[in-house]
Amino acid sequence: YRWKAALDKIPQVRALPDPRFTFAYYVRNVETRVGPQEARLALLQTFPWFGVLDLREDAAVQEANAAKAHYDNVKFKIFYDVKNAFYEYAYLAQAIRIASQDVEILRYFESVVRARYSAGAVPYADVVRVQVQLGRLEDRLKTLQDLRKPIMAKLAASTNLPPETQFPEPQTVPVMLLSKTDGELLKDLPESSPQLKRFEHLEAIEKAGIELAKKDFYPDVTFGIEDIITGSALVPTTPDSGKDAVIASVMINIPFWWEKRKSAVREGRAKLASTSKAAEALKRSLISDMELALYKYRDAQRKIDLYINALIPKAEEALSVTLEAFQAGTHSSLDLIDAEKTRLEFQLSYIRALADQAQRLAELEWLLGKEIPCEIHGAILPEEGIGLGH
Repeated sequence: YRWKAALDKIPQVRALPDPRFTFAYYVRNVETRVGPQEARLALLQTFPWFGVLDLREDAAVQEANAAKAHYDNVKFKIFYDVKNAFYEYAYLAQAIRIASQDVEILRYFESVVRARYSAGAVPYADVVRVQVQLGRLEDRLKTLQDLRKPIMAKLAASTNLPPETQFPEPQTVPVMLLSKTDGELLKDLPESSPQLKRFEHLEAIEKAGIELAKKDFYPDVTFGIEDIITGSALVPTTPDSGKDAVIASVMINIPFWWEKRKSAVREGRAKLASTSKAAEALKRSLISDMELALYKYRDAQRKIDLYINALIPKAEEALSVTLEAFQAGTHSSLDLIDAEKTRLEFQLSYIRALADQAQRLAELEWLLGKEIPCEIHGAILPEEGIGLGH
């Protein structure tokens, strides 16, 4: 609506000033040869100096363009907020499922340890260790479950829905592979960023303001026409008796106070310099933010590959081997707990990396002000192990 308001300012500034109508009544008539002057009617129209209306219109157009750029930035910021909250909710849903599965695994471990303790194969300390780890994991699961409500409230707020809105749990956190290089994205930034475009239009407004200040050295011109209402002459036979006088006039204001106008030009130039410096600072800040977002995105991609292709399969294998060794009596419950903790942390780190890369891509799109082409693959955690599906 601010953008629309700025658009409606354009026809206002390009219009001429309203004409002025004057009516004057002679309290004491001025007696003339043709009769007494009783009243005066006047109509006047002021015309600004050449080019003033065009400059005002250009400034208003640039102001509307700046409002449009601000609107685009707000729009993409909302997109980012929605995506950021959604991917965090997707991570939470997967983290809860993983933690729930590990609680069940630990309960199974506890039953195994208890059976071995009953058979006298392990000390009671092994039972306690497993129970302590189970308690910790149950507490962690409860924390994750309690986090669901505020995360959903944040997602609801970003989508302008009531805070109590319930969302279905996402079944996947997508893997997003950019189709552009870091250099290409950084090169696109000055051309596509609505924040930078807004400053381009603000600079254009200041330039138009400088030119308007220079035009103020020239006068406005006012054209007028007057009609003096005249009554009948005292002598009816007088020629032109009662004939109204008609006057055409031209008026100009005198731009006398030059120092005031010079100051206005200096003010405009200072504003332009300020806006230009702010645009440069914003560009450097955006480049810095994009560099950091790209680093975090690439780092998350690297972690995704590391966990899915190396660490998680090894952790699964280590847990399986440790469980067999524990049942054979060659490993302690501490070894079993460590293997289970390692597997759980790798799984959660993998899901965290998936959410991070998706969130950083959303941030990059916000900074650029447009969607970034990418290949999207579904990545989920099946009931048995972790798989990457397409």
